[in-house]
Amino acid sequence: MILGFKLAIFLALCAVIFNRPAFGAQEAGGGFFKGKQLRIVVGFTPGGGYDRAARLVSRYIGKHIPGNPDVLVQNMPGASSVIAANYVWNVPKPDGLTLLAPHNNVYLSQLAGHKEVKFDLTRFQWIGSLENDDMIIFVRGDSPFRSMGDVVRASEMPKCGSTGAGSADYVMSKILAETIGAKVDHVLGYPGSNEIGIALERGEINCMGLTLANYFASDRYVGWYKHKFVRMLAQGGQKRDPRLPDTQTIYELMDEFKTTPTKRRVAEAMNQGAEWARSFMVGPAVPVERVQVLRGAFEKAAKDPDLLTEAKRLRVEVTPARGEQLQKMAKNVMTQPPEVVEQIKKLFVQ
Repeated sequence: MILGFKLAIFLALCAVIFNRPAFGAQEAGGGFFKGKQLRIVVGFTPGGGYDRAARLVSRYIGKHIPGNPDVLVQNMPGASSVIAANYVWNVPKPDGLTLLAPHNNVYLSQLAGHKEVKFDLTRFQWIGSLENDDMIIFVRGDSPFRSMGDVVRASEMPKCGSTGAGSADYVMSKILAETIGAKVDHVLGYPGSNEIGIALERGEINCMGLTLANYFASDRYVGWYKHKFVRMLAQGGQKRDPRLPDTQTIYELMDEFKTTPTKRRVAEAMNQGAEWARSFMVGPAVPVERVQVLRGAFEKAAKDPDLLTEAKRLRVEVTPARGEQLQKMAKNVMTQPPEVVEQIKKLFVQ
């Protein structure tokens, strides 16, 4: 009798255990995301390359998430995405419904030890990135600067507009200042590249930086280059972009100016952001099952024929990277020798 009673209890417990959906199974079945709204927080104003990429992803990722949640984009500009990163790190519930789409150089603010940084990039859970993108720096065509050598020798520095310490022009100019002695005068505080472009057109500044994908995705910027309104000075990356065959890379310039090994290491660390352009991530406390769902949905969205067709029309170059890969890269780039970290701190002092 007692044995039969114990057997009955055992069988009842087994029924509860094996019939109860596990947390991961509920996630995979869309139990959590169904009826919810996913939000992508972009660290820039509307209309720029980061905003354009986030809105492109927002139109396709939802259909690859079980439960098909609605997806919206929220712009939160300021300090080259530090404000947006702080927000996603500290404010939303860790439920996987809030994604961050920051500037790819936001990690440099953390490496430099800026007091405004209230996040740890290595502990964000990376979902994926849409592009691999190098930086460029250019000047107005009516400026006296025809090469980086002119900038090195100039008595008056180019005046570059910038959103903050992580923006393309700021990073490129700091790399060039450190490696070949080319210095610029930064005008900080612009909310986004559109506003910097207006300032360049008005003559308030004569220098600007962007990423290659952002530049060549815009009819406005392509028109500048076509009509010689601007002149390219330097580009990031190991080799020249085919669209800018006459523009030297920072590596060519370092060879020309015989940059020391330590300074080259600093430049390489500062150039790392090109590997994860247009990235997406969630906070550290989001359950791993939901992170996996989001990563899988991002990978499918990046291969979605409709997304790729629209990306071609928008001139967005889709070269995606997986979240797991980016997670490892972030840890590697944030682990630098003390002398490199100290030099980055000096370059990015506020």
